[in-house]
Amino acid sequence: MLTVHHLGLSQSERVVWICEELGISYELNRYDRGADGMAPKDYKALHPLGTSPIITDGEIVLPESGAIVEYINNKYGAGRLGVAPYAANYASYLFWFHFANGTMMPNEMIGLDGPPGTPEALGGFMAPIMRERRKRSWALVEQRLGEAAYFAGPDFTAADVMMVFALTTMRAFAPWDASGYPNVLAYLQRIGGRPAYRRAMQKGDPELSPVLS
Repeated sequence: MLTVHHLGLSQSERVVWICEELGISYELNRYDRGADGMAPKDYKALHPLGTSPIITDGEIVLPESGAIVEYINNKYGAGRLGVAPYAANYASYLFWFHFANGTMMPNEMIGLDGPPGTPEALGGFMAPIMRERRKRSWALVEQRLGEAAYFAGPDFTAADVMMVFALTTMRAFAPWDASGYPNVLAYLQRIGGRPAYRRAMQKGDPELSPVLS
């Protein structure tokens, strides 16, 4: 039995979401963060990394949201939220699927330590570099969503499942004013209108209003 171990307010919302999009059977074990904002001990005990998300599937224990999304899509969804290697938009699919955690999320992390000039601001020579990269990432996302309805092209794919967290829930941790990104905002309204997304957010984080504006 596929079990999703979902830590509230975390990237594991992607895993609940893809399960809902695919309409597959799964068990959801939800864990709340402690007073320190961290995962509880029973969650950390699931895997040596102690990070979210994690799934178990028989004897398999798998962390890392990108690996999990790909695993579930291929094993349980017959790859239907992916893009075939011979398709014209295959490279776009791969880029955005991996851009989400390879570039976008590290850039977003700069916002966790406070704005420039505050005592909480991330120090070191990399801080201004990462802030500039964050701006460039959002500009690239805005450009892409002006070209296509979804990240891989005209159709919703697992690349969208990967990308949306950085544009939505991550902003609850690392604030970002999206008002100057009309294509992003229109895209988020399309995502918010998906029944599977609404179900996933309600099941995984019922206390959170999705950050869609």
